[in-house]
Amino acid sequence: IMAWIMDTYSMTVGYSVPGVVTGKPVELGGSQGREEATGRGVAIVAREAMKLMGKPLQGARVVIQGSGNVGSNAARILRQMGARIVGISDSSGGVYHPEGVDPAEVEAFRAAGGRYADYPHDHDHRVITNAELLELPCDILVPAAIEHQITEKTAARIRAPLIVEGANGPTTPEADAILKEKGILVVPDILANAGGVTVSYFEWVQGLEHYFWDFSEVVAKLERVMKQAFDEVAALSKREGVTMRDAALMLGVQRVVEAFKLRGVYP
Repeated sequence: IMAWIMDTYSMTVGYSVPGVVTGKPVELGGSQGREEATGRGVAIVAREAMKLMGKPLQGARVVIQGSGNVGSNAARILRQMGARIVGISDSSGGVYHPEGVDPAEVEAFRAAGGRYADYPHDHDHRVITNAELLELPCDILVPAAIEHQITEKTAARIRAPLIVEGANGPTTPEADAILKEKGILVVPDILANAGGVTVSYFEWVQGLEHYFWDFSEVVAKLERVMKQAFDEVAALSKREGVTMRDAALMLGVQRVVEAFKLRGVYP
């Protein structure tokens, strides 16, 4: 559908305009690394948040709710970074192993038509519900499924000191207040899952220039953008004594205000 939109627009103006739409196949002017970009962004900010807390990512226990594009890629990349994925789920339930599961192995089971609720379990692997998954002892919890999974009821039972929101709106306002009281650091969705839209911007830039980057260059640029965004939000959070969610919103509003001041409103 994206290629069809690009072709329709290009025929209207009389020349190829690859930057008019993003999310295209690489062969038609899409960007390398776009498919995994949101999950990679989640992994990057999880690593930076652990640094902020003075903890290593190497060996850290990670629980991921959701095995779609975001959750599966975040699991794979965090494992490459040295973390242990101890729990992961799909809509049917989750798989837990205190020493870590192999994301590629469980994903292959799911790709073959299996559900995590039916994953072969033994004395090591345990099958659990999505509610139980949120309560697992871990260092990083990544809700990467659907909205409103961490609620007033579930927040009190969360044992992770760090939550990185891969999904949009996984935490309710009531839950946010409880997590703050418990001293749990929450990296909000508008920061944590911004990797996808960032690489869509990269695709637009490449389309405008008709010059396309290789995978390593996309990854390096995404690293730089996500790390800078995290550092800015973390600094504002510390300076103003607010949560990272509030700091991210404050920073966004501030930039809109500055743009209006500098450029004015037309007409």
